[in-house]
Amino acid sequence: MLVLSRKQGEQLQIGNNVTVTVLEVRGHTLKLGIQAPNSVRILRAELPDWDGRTKSIAKRRPAKAMVGA
Repeated sequence: MLVLSRKQGEQLQIGNNVTVTVLEVRGHTLKLGIQAPNSVRILRAELPDWDGRTKSIAKRRPAKAMVGA
């Protein structure tokens, strides 16, 4: 796993056609913007993936409720 530090407004590039932008940092909440072609499938880890399996990270750590979102 590659671990990067990014500040609000900074970006990272994945391959030739996916860009991730840090839109907002508020406490322990990070808001990301992802630009990618429609052919790239983007899923949250806590949702079942296309096989209907749930990724292991969601089983280990329950999601926290967002206040004021």
